[in-house]
Amino acid sequence: MSNRNEYILVITTVPDEATAGKIAQQVVQSRLAACASISSSVRSFYWWENKIAQDKEFMLFIKTRTAHYSALEEKIKQIHPYQVPEIIALPIIQGIQSYLQWIDVETGK
Repeated sequence: MSNRNEYILVITTVPDEATAGKIAQQVVQSRLAACASISSSVRSFYWWENKIAQDKEFMLFIKTRTAHYSALEEKIKQIHPYQVPEIIALPIIQGIQSYLQWIDVETGK
């Protein structure tokens, strides 16, 4: 059984589908993630420069191992156009073992 703190889901939002595709391609190609899924557009409301802003964005759901978080964050920041990008990681506390093993294989464990 795998260590339950070993896997994470990293989420980031971007302004357009092209940026989402570029990030997804690069993090998977570099083996920092086993998979990066892009949502259809979402509407985000948030505080920015003392007022509420709203934008159409795309979300990336990136599946990886905790050990890759720092390098993954750096790779996303290199590409991401936002001044303060959302890059958050959530623990994957359970998952089908064959999927978790696939993450291991595809991220070079």
